[in-house]
Order: sequence, then C-alpha cells, then structure tokens
Amino acid sequence: MLYGIAAAATALLLTALLAALLRIPALRLGILDRRRQREVPLSGGVAVVVVAGAVVGVKDWASAGSGIRGLLVAGGVVALLGLVDDVWRLRRRVLVAGTGVAAACVVPYAEAGVGTGLLGVLWVVGVTFAFRGLDHADGLAGAVGVVAAFGVAACAAVDVMDGIAALMSVLAAALTGFLLHNWHPARVALGSCGSMSAGFVIAVAAVHVRAGFGVAESAGVLFALTAVVCADAVLVLLSRRLGARAVLRSGPDHLAHRLRRLGLTVPGVTLLLGAGAVSGVLVGVLAHAGRVGGDALWWVAGVAVVAVFALSRVPVYADRRTVSPQVRASLRVRNG
Repeated sequence: MLYGIAAAATALLLTALLAALLRIPALRLGILDRRRQREVPLSGGVAVVVVAGAVVGVKDWASAGSGIRGLLVAGGVVALLGLVDDVWRLRRRVLVAGTGVAAACVVPYAEAGVGTGLLGVLWVVGVTFAFRGLDHADGLAGAVGVVAAFGVAACAAVDVMDGIAALMSVLAAALTGFLLHNWHPARVALGSCGSMSAGFVIAVAAVHVRAGFGVAESAGVLFALTAVVCADAVLVLLSRRLGARAVLRSGPDHLAHRLRRLGLTVPGVTLLLGAGAVSGVLVGVLAHAGRVGGDALWWVAGVAVVAVFALSRVPVYADRRTVSPQVRASLRVRNG
C-alpha cells in the first residue's frame, strides 16, 4: 500500500520534471502542435511513457500475472509508433494496423474466448484513436485519461488484480504530472506518442478486467469507463458522414470545439467533460462491483446519446465557398 502511494507520487513528480526538460528539445526539433497561433511542443507523451514504464518496471508487478509484462511491451510499441507519427506524420492506416497487431497480441483470449477477444481488439483500436482525438484541446486528454485510469484501477482492485491496479494508478499519476504543464494555456501536449499509448493501455487493461464476464454487460461497463472518449468519437464520425466529409480528415468538430462554440472557456470545457467522465466512470466501477444493476449503464448510454445529438446541431463546418484557401490551410494545421 505504502509502496504504491510512493510509486504514484514518484511518477507524478518525475513526469512533471521530465515533461518540462524535454520541452526545449521538442521546440528545437520542431516536434510541435499549433493551437490558436501557439506552438505547443509534444514532449508530454514521451515523459508519461518513460516515467510510467520505468516506475512500474522497478517493482515486480509485471510478474503478478494478468499479462502486465506483455501489456507494457505492447504499450511501448504503440508509443514508439506514435512518436514516429509525431516526427514524420505516418498514414492513418499504418497507425491502425500497428495498433491492431499490438492489441491482438495482448487481448486475453483464454478468458474471453476468440470471438470476444477479436471484438476486444476492435474496441481497443477504436478507443486508442478516440483518445488521440482528445489531444487537440488543452488539458482534455490528460484529465479524461486520469479519470479513466483511476476507474480501471478501481475495477482491478475489486477483483484483486494487483498488477493492473498498480499500472493504472501509476499511469493516472503520470498523467496528473503531465497536466501541470498541459492546463490552459498548455506548455506541452501528449502528441500521438502519449495519447495513443495511454488510450491503448487503459483500453487493454479494461478488457483484461472484464474478461470472463458477460459480453453485453461488459460492453456497458467498458463504455461507461470511457464514456466521454466514445461519445467524442461517435459525434465526430456521425457529423463527418452526414456532412459528406472524409472520416479520417481532421476538423473542428469534436465535443470540445462545439462546446467552445456555445461560449464555454477552454478550462470550462475541460472541467465539464471531466465531470462527465467522472460520472460515467463511477457508474462503471459500481456496475463492475455489482453495486448497481445494468439499468444504470443504460442511463450512461442514454445521456451520451442525448449529448451527441444535441451537440451535433452546433454548426462547426464553415462554408468552403466563403473561406479563402489560406484560412482553410490554417484550420487544417490548427486542428490536425
């Protein structure tokens, strides 16, 4: 118990320090994201990955079963893939294929079965890229990641899965240290390296925790643990399809963009969506522990559907006939 607290505190402090130290090299190497005329270095993701992996690796949690060692390796592969994307901008199909292979290697087929395991692979890939999509807004990916990681840690603790609980707690602490630099106005960002690896590890850990339970109830719990992430992905995919836009093309059509159009500040958006994430995670943990029934999971899904429908009515796509090519290029850089 005391070692776990010390490990989390160490992860928080070291991530905050390393993210600050890596900021200058990222600026000099041009590993940046442009946000509202600000250049934000993508050094936070490397700090989160290195510190979380090192802290977990020091202890023998990786030998505690539950596939922790394989999960760490697979998460590292996804992080490396994301880092290459931050530097050279890989094609989406390459990122999807690499993430899918990594997920297929660590999904618990023995407990879940082959068919359910393959569904788990698809879900992991979807959550990984949905989490990557949250990194466009200051503080959002970090805040939602902290909440989701704590939720999965709580579920793992209920089932006495010490390795996963420790990994999720350390990851949550590392993301908290990153948030010290990512709160608006952000001085660093996660980039694909941090956002993809964090989303991947959280998703795979959640699949391990729910392995062996009923498919329908597990789907509800997994959705509740990642409600904001999933709602954002559904909203983006739906709006792009209905707007006859390319699904993989970036744009200002996420939850945060639409809430900003309604007049909320950047911190206000993060706090509101963070509160939504907390609500969903609380229901998911209680449902996993058997404290509430499946009806509560339907309420989470219902609220998410209402939110997606309501925010889909907020106009975010400019009329291309009235926007100059220079402005369109600026928007692609800012939101890409």
